[in-house]
Amino acid sequence: MNRGEIVAIVGESGSGKSVTALSILKLLPTTVRYPTGEILFSLDGNKKINILTTTDLNLRQLRGNEAAMIFQEPMTSLNPVFTCGFQVMEAIQLHQKLSATNAKIKTIELFEEVQLPYPEQLFNRYPHQLSGGQKQRVMIAMAMSCNPSLLICDEPTTALDVSVQKNILQLLKDLLKTKEMGIIFITHDLSVVAEIADRVIVMYKGTIVETGAIKTIFTQPQHPYTKSLLACRPILHPKGKRLPVVSDFMNEDGTETLNDFAKSSTVQILTKPKLTNSILLQATELSVWFPNKKNIFGKSVNYTKAVDSISFDVYEGETLGLVGESGCGKTTLGRALLRLIEPTAGKIFYKSIELTAKKSTDLRQLRKNIQLIFQDPYSSLNPRLTIGEALSEPLKVHQLLTNASERRNKVVELLEKVNMKAEHLKRYPHEFSGGERQRIVIARALALSPSFLVCDESVSALDVSVQAQVLNLLNDLKKEFGFTIIFISHDLSVVNYMSDRIMVMNKGKIEELGEAEQVYNRPVQPYTKNLLASIPGKTKLF
Repeated sequence: MNRGEIVAIVGESGSGKSVTALSILKLLPTTVRYPTGEILFSLDGNKKINILTTTDLNLRQLRGNEAAMIFQEPMTSLNPVFTCGFQVMEAIQLHQKLSATNAKIKTIELFEEVQLPYPEQLFNRYPHQLSGGQKQRVMIAMAMSCNPSLLICDEPTTALDVSVQKNILQLLKDLLKTKEMGIIFITHDLSVVAEIADRVIVMYKGTIVETGAIKTIFTQPQHPYTKSLLACRPILHPKGKRLPVVSDFMNEDGTETLNDFAKSSTVQILTKPKLTNSILLQATELSVWFPNKKNIFGKSVNYTKAVDSISFDVYEGETLGLVGESGCGKTTLGRALLRLIEPTAGKIFYKSIELTAKKSTDLRQLRKNIQLIFQDPYSSLNPRLTIGEALSEPLKVHQLLTNASERRNKVVELLEKVNMKAEHLKRYPHEFSGGERQRIVIARALALSPSFLVCDESVSALDVSVQAQVLNLLNDLKKEFGFTIIFISHDLSVVNYMSDRIMVMNKGKIEELGEAEQVYNRPVQPYTKNLLASIPGKTKLF
């Protein structure tokens, strides 16, 4: 790749995208071997070094100064014991030799550049005090802090809402022009690729199957795998139609298949469960406030109102989509409904049972029916437990199956439902790609056959083909078991495809609530209109 160019690498989870990116900075474990090939990096004066054979000293100088990386999972990339501001300052001081005062000024400027709200306050906050999208923006600020000539972006906008994503993409384009840098952009969102990239590299099982200019790949794809990736996007399919997946376009050996999906003929229509007027869950004047500032007596005098006195109902059998910008309170609301965060005020009713009045010991039995798919799959899995142990643990706790053999069979069945295999049972979380980890936490949430499911960005880390599989799976399971879903996502096209109603949040308040088609196509509030206008590829791409 050249300076001033954005090259996108796309492909399914596990295709080798992140391994390729980590190899460029030689960040893979020392046990990894490179039997063939070289990675040549041009420094100033056209001097070239082979990254695979250069010294550790040269690598340290290269990382940060010449090449930087935005990692896929910001929660696990940021140090939990240091403030976000300190971590960005550290990189600036190490590479640019600035004083602490000047490094702090530059850090706050970077926070402003990446659209972080209240940058001076966030400077002193720890990673756990930020939303997923805010942590991602801290990572972007850190990567840009030393003005590298190569920026490697591994899913940099995955955790971001559409409006912030639009700002970040524009920021990357501006950096490309002003700093003459090159950008490797790894993503599963093909609409984003069309918005930002000059060239596309399509990877499948560790090899490049197709490469070319952006318009050529999108309008004249040659390989069946590329065709399948382009066809899997929910934005192309009306609600109620099953999404195509890779196996509909190509066989295991990579040859093209000719079925209904590949020939663009009629596709199966999903049968939606009949909605009822029976209220399953009800929130009344619900508030969740976090203390910001305390006086000398230790009393809180200032609060962040993450959820601010909202009321709504969730009907039995429906999928309620929950959207809004990063930091609007979506995740806080989802966790408060399950009493994983204690509400400051208000009441929550589940099947007429007041959850806010229950003691934690009384909630255990209810937790079989109420499950959460967490936003960050890596931090929600125990690194010391194998996947088999992690999936069988809830079965043991709730004593659903009598022996280890039955539990193992159930775990294998769960893995197969999310397109994974029995051979994965003995592996640990770090041995999987980001998308594979996301499928594992979905399987864990489904282990107890819940009647109410909160999906917090449950498909945000998945590539389009696996996303299609999971969305089809959720629809199939919903049809089979009749459970109710609150579907939290920043991807409005996915929310529109999945949801019966959509609720839009802004700064802890409900901005708009209505039928999915009405909110998505004919929004009333200016805030909702701005969100929808920021969606890449909502209209025809080319």
